[in-house]
Amino acid sequence: MSETKTLQHRTDGPDDAPLLVLGPALGATWHMWDRQIPELTRHWRVLRFDLPGHGGAPAHPAAATADYAQRLLATLDALGVDRFGYAGCSLGGAIGARLALDHPGRVSSLALLSSSARHGTPDSWRQRGVVVRTNGLEPIAGSTPERWFTTAFAAAQPAIVEWAVQMVRTTDPGCYIAACEALAAFDIRTELSRIGVPTLVVAGADDEATPPADARALVAGIPDARLAIVPGASHLVPVEQPGAVTELLIRHLTTTWQQSPAGPPAPAPVLAPAPPQASVIAELEAAETPFARPDPYDAGMKVRREVLGDAHVDRAAANADDFTQDFQDFVTRYAWGEVWTRPGIDRRTRSVATLTALTARGHYDELAFHTRAALRNGLTPAEIKEVLLHAGVYCGVPAANTAFAVAQRVIREETAPEAEGSGP
Repeated sequence: MSETKTLQHRTDGPDDAPLLVLGPALGATWHMWDRQIPELTRHWRVLRFDLPGHGGAPAHPAAATADYAQRLLATLDALGVDRFGYAGCSLGGAIGARLALDHPGRVSSLALLSSSARHGTPDSWRQRGVVVRTNGLEPIAGSTPERWFTTAFAAAQPAIVEWAVQMVRTTDPGCYIAACEALAAFDIRTELSRIGVPTLVVAGADDEATPPADARALVAGIPDARLAIVPGASHLVPVEQPGAVTELLIRHLTTTWQQSPAGPPAPAPVLAPAPPQASVIAELEAAETPFARPDPYDAGMKVRREVLGDAHVDRAAANADDFTQDFQDFVTRYAWGEVWTRPGIDRRTRSVATLTALTARGHYDELAFHTRAALRNGLTPAEIKEVLLHAGVYCGVPAANTAFAVAQRVIREETAPEAEGSGP
């Protein structure tokens, strides 16, 4: 088993002070925290880290927030750090929330900036991945100022805006796409009540990517949480309002860390209550029944949404009636729950087979939404072209001719830079 990767990092401040970790936003490097360092290092030893492929860090993609959290813990373990405070912005905030949920004994205090229990929608993040895979990071970099800063700040600070654009532009595309997948899968709305560490939630008043409503939802769900709305700030609030953010962090960390330099004592582990005996017996009986098997519907619905997108599946569900509902259930259970979930080949390969079969049979409506699915599954437009060229040989030129027209339209729609949407 390979050793857990660590993260590129730097530390500032006294070696004997308690450790505070600062997590960056997607597309940003540890330098987004530069303006906080002089004051924070008067009280703490501060560790800042870069996400994979950011700021020249090794391009080892991580496609889940839990993976980032494990790499950070491996980094801290190598430094001999057990307990620490954590403040993170956007994706950095998602990593902090994951740490507080999965490793509560190690986090002494938590601050979530420009954060949400669910960032946008899975569709929007997978769509951004399609745009980056097709066009590179230039379109995303070009739209960074409007996502990260208020209009007034961008006009007054052109040098900082250019610095932000360059940070995104020089990020490794594969690592950026993997981070989009991590944010697509991130959803802790039902877990917020398990965050037991004192938490500060900070939102920019003008942030459209993670608006104040998202911050209020975090505070409502986390038992020991406080809210701060920073006026005149958008998404990258530590950069746009450094003084306000520094003051908020110092006040929060000082009051929640006051018990000892090492932080409050680790909370006792919470043991899940034993299930009722009847439940245990029912599980054993199901395991011993030769023909017992889980219903594939839920797994099928999950894969169907991941591949085709929420919008498509929601439309199909909305259009279903008494006449078609059984067919929708059939498709979800058997096409998506039984076949698409099989481990024998990956989703890219299944998309290749699906595009070919649909071209051969002339099912061009289905070809359109499976072209979108192929892009989501990681096929590039160039690879889709090769699939259809190959189909032209074995399925016939007329079929491939129509397939090319359908795929061309879909690819133009899906890979247009303006389709990438908002978000961190």
